[in-house]
Amino acid sequence: MEKIVTIPDGINVEIDNMKVTISNDKGQLQKEFIHPMFAGKIIISKEGNQVKISSINEKRKVKAMVGTISAHMNNMIRGLTEGYTYTLKIVYMHFPFTVKIDGNNVTINNFLGEKALRKAKLHGDVKVEIKGDEIIVSGVNREDVGQTCGNIERATRITKRDRRVFQDGIFISTKGRL
Repeated sequence: MEKIVTIPDGINVEIDNMKVTISNDKGQLQKEFIHPMFAGKIIISKEGNQVKISSINEKRKVKAMVGTISAHMNNMIRGLTEGYTYTLKIVYMHFPFTVKIDGNNVTINNFLGEKALRKAKLHGDVKVEIKGDEIIVSGVNREDVGQTCGNIERATRITKRDRRVFQDGIFISTKGRL
């Protein structure tokens, strides 16, 4: 079982055992694919402009992990070449609330008329812009961009109220590339 990931021009790939570092002029992404269950069963090697992820073992979980590593590497390469952008929509029916960026946090004020601030942490190296009723989160690491959007969406979670009536919040509207 083997998967091959093609490396485009301008992308540098370094492999140290199960630690993969992919870089170009936009930045550098690094990921370790170490798991005790797959130790010694999966081999990652670079041959020319291709990365080969292979395994002699034909068990289902090992095959799945080979595919997972391949998908992660493709996402890393796509992030460094194109980047990822998610757009979130600010929606309110009852109380208008304000959204601000404070350092490493997104602060939500007056959500449902609450006096307390709600905060969402920015994860990793992402760029956040607020334009009117939209929040644009962009970056090269898909996991960091997605986690930041999830944190912002979760910060406006409503409990102990009827969701059919209280539809206020910040929601992911589009996912795409730069």
